[in-house]
Amino acid sequence: MKLVRIIFVLAAAWGFLALVPGLFAEAGPRPEYYYGFIGIALVFQLIFLLIASDPGRYRALIPISVLEKLSFFLPVTLLWLQGRVATGPVFVGAMVDGLFMILFAVAWLLSRKAGQAA
Repeated sequence: MKLVRIIFVLAAAWGFLALVPGLFAEAGPRPEYYYGFIGIALVFQLIFLLIASDPGRYRALIPISVLEKLSFFLPVTLLWLQGRVATGPVFVGAMVDGLFMILFAVAWLLSRKAGQAA
């Protein structure tokens, strides 16, 4: 379970570092969408810390966390393939989310095996 904890703490740390500066950025033409996205994404960093605190107890949140990462990774990837997103910070952030999506899936599998061994 130690690796599962590390994965979720790293994801939360990365998320806070990537998202908090966005609170002070220009929001563009639809600030309610922009700040709403930042807000819900920051809440998920707290969920990642909750999972890290006791992965066995909060294991049911891990698949939801995979979906949280997919919800940014997939649309940005599709938009990038269509030439509608540049290979820049947003694209890189989406790729990091894709990596964490995979690590969360691995963490879910590892936590299941640890639960069966106990």
